[in-house]
Amino acid sequence: MGYKHDYDRALTRLIIIVTRLNEGEELSVSKLAEEFNVSERTIQRDFNEKLITLYPIEKSGRRWKMRDGFKIEKIKDIEDVIVLDIIEKMSESIGGKFYTKAKKMLSKIKNDDFNPIYTKLDIEDISNKLHEITILENAIKSQLHVECKYKLEDYSVSLELKPLKIANYEGFWYLIALDARNDELKKYYLKNIFQSKTLEAEFTKDSKLEELLENSISVWFQSDKEPFEVKLYANKTVAKYFKRKPISKSQHIESTNKDGSIEITLKITHEMEILPLVKYWIPNVVVLEPKWLRDMIDDDLIEYQKFVKTQCEN
Repeated sequence: MGYKHDYDRALTRLIIIVTRLNEGEELSVSKLAEEFNVSERTIQRDFNEKLITLYPIEKSGRRWKMRDGFKIEKIKDIEDVIVLDIIEKMSESIGGKFYTKAKKMLSKIKNDDFNPIYTKLDIEDISNKLHEITILENAIKSQLHVECKYKLEDYSVSLELKPLKIANYEGFWYLIALDARNDELKKYYLKNIFQSKTLEAEFTKDSKLEELLENSISVWFQSDKEPFEVKLYANKTVAKYFKRKPISKSQHIESTNKDGSIEITLKITHEMEILPLVKYWIPNVVVLEPKWLRDMIDDDLIEYQKFVKTQCEN
């Protein structure tokens, strides 16, 4: 309770300071310390570690002020500003018309001149599919069938689908849907979908499928297979990354060893959900169980070494 109280008090102090700076005041550290009944060091930290990283604040003699020409016109909650800045940078990573529209919407509720947040998201641009996405999104919400064309290698096919989710895996966009003919769960590359239209036929979502989608790691997940458990060992070099960002919602840290390494378990439905990730972290991550999955990685490494040797000799 004490921590929350301190946090609330600090946040209130920051909001008041930003509001007064935004109104054109030049603020003294010593007077602010006296006003808020805290040390001058605390106020200095407010400016140097928090506010100066979020806003164009500068010193004018012994006082702090907002940079000339900068003004927060429509929003004064520092937490809301941070959230909006992050959303803006994420949409910028997607690019194209999507970012243009997002930026226009965000400009209505936040200052647009300064954003201290930087994100690097490798997400493909789907701004030319916004009309298609709107149709699919409405069908998903209303649980209605859709009819569409789907482009394959050299031709296209007509599909009737029960759309469940628009999902992004590893930067690529997919429509997760049931084939209306047999209720088989499939994934369709979103950019290959065109001429979509909503039908009047309704369908009911399966809660088990919703859970499956929530726990999926990649587009390789399978609906017709029972999830099986995988046990991984991560050495101390990379353990912190698995603690910070779990692989999936099913991840569970089984043990933390004295040397800083960890053993984790998670459930998958297809080996390709986990193989690329383990290979990415080699030699810092090892599959402990099941053995057949570890053997599969060993075989792939042997084939890789053979390939490298062949290429280097040629």
